[in-house]
Amino acid sequence: MRTELRDDSGRLLQLESEPATDADVAEAAAAGLRLVRCIQQLRVPLPLPHAAPELATRVFVPGQDDNEFLRVNNRAFEWHPDQSNWTKTELNARIQEPWFDPNGFLLHEIDGVLAGFCWTKIHPATDTDPELGEIFVIAVDPDFHGKGLGRALTLAGLNSLAARSVEVGMLHVEHNNLAAQTLYRDLGFVEHDSHCWWALDEGQPS
Repeated sequence: MRTELRDDSGRLLQLESEPATDADVAEAAAAGLRLVRCIQQLRVPLPLPHAAPELATRVFVPGQDDNEFLRVNNRAFEWHPDQSNWTKTELNARIQEPWFDPNGFLLHEIDGVLAGFCWTKIHPATDTDPELGEIFVIAVDPDFHGKGLGRALTLAGLNSLAARSVEVGMLHVEHNNLAAQTLYRDLGFVEHDSHCWWALDEGQPS
């Protein structure tokens, strides 16, 4: 998928590409565009080769855990253009999807309070891809940062996928989310492709 916006003279003003290629990067640079967003798809073979510590989790119960999930999600993703400000409408829409499986929606609680979650989904194999186990959404309540829960929840999600016989783990992450990038690369994830947007800087003549 590739879309462009050009002015009447044919000058490139905006470019979106998925998967982004080296040619897209070069064209955007030549047009004086800046990268405004890039979502990378990372993949890792499963099961992971190293042993993972167990984290106590339980599965999400629709109707019972909705409010606590939304509270943690919206606190953790206050900055995120797609994941912030979710309501029950967004949550219920995903619960109704055919891929939804509560067994892949893991919650971790501390003293009865939801501290974080790892929500996974499984994509069936296609002509071009194997079956993929995606970490769909993962988050830790800011009140519980610094406890290593991000890594532990990621491992719990990947272990859950491997236990369901999925052999390739996958997730999407913003290219400039350095903390998440460091965590995932350390676990063995590598970039598969990316979805990128370029545009003129504000105030730059078009």
